[in-house]
This record gives sequence, structure tokens and C-alpha cells, in this order.
Amino acid sequence: MAKVSMGSRRRARAVALQVLFEMDCTKHDYQSSLDWLLEGASITEDMVDFARDLVSGVMESRGTIDETIQRFAPAWPLAQMPVVDRNILRLGILEIMSETVPPRVAINEAIELAKTFGSENSPKFVNGVLGSVYAALSNKAERS
Repeated sequence: MAKVSMGSRRRARAVALQVLFEMDCTKHDYQSSLDWLLEGASITEDMVDFARDLVSGVMESRGTIDETIQRFAPAWPLAQMPVVDRNILRLGILEIMSETVPPRVAINEAIELAKTFGSENSPKFVNGVLGSVYAALSNKAERS
């Protein structure tokens, strides 16, 4: 993934979330959605690359990521989960699984997205699910 500063990474995550949200709602192609969202935006090329990496990473691993969400949020069928929360979880799980940032940073960044874009309950929900994912992965790594 592209190297970008933390402030830029947060903005790139927000862009990636908006693209994933649009794709979920409209079924548009992610490349054209990302291009449209970035058109005229004054952001660095590194930030654009990072956002592209996030979106394409979610799309490439979506089956595995969605199975992980269902495993750790069984009371919420994926189709009934708020679109924003579902896509924040997708981004968070991608970053936890790809180990591009420390897992706690990935969780914190997802919570910040939930505070900005989600409902009042989104940060707690995202924290609970991603915390469980991280704990399970940590336990699995310790047993290996």
C-alpha cells in the first residue's frame, strides 16, 4: 500500500468509505465511483493511491471480510446492517487482516469514521466487532 501521513490516511479512509457506500447503494463500478469522487478534489496523489488500495482491497477480499463480519456480528444479518457500519467494518477488517497498520490503529480509525459518518450507536458497534476480530486473530496467532 502507498505510504501516506496519518492525517492524509484518515481522509483517504473517508474517501474509500464513501466509494464503498456508493457501491453498496447503487452497484456502480468502484473505479468510476472513485474517479468521480476524486474529480476536482485537492488531495495528494499518495492519498488517492491509498484510497484506491483500500477500496480494491475490500473488493478483492469482500467474501472473506463479509464472512468475518457475520461471524463476529451474528445478530446483524449483513443485508440488514446499516450500510455505513457495514462498510466501516469492511475497511477495518481489511486493515487488521492486511497488517498495514497496527490493529489498534485500524480499530481506532474505524471508530473515528463511525463517529463522523455513522449513527449514535455506530462507534460502539464498530469497536465491539473489530475488537472481537482482533482478539480472535491474536488468540489464533498465539496458538500457532
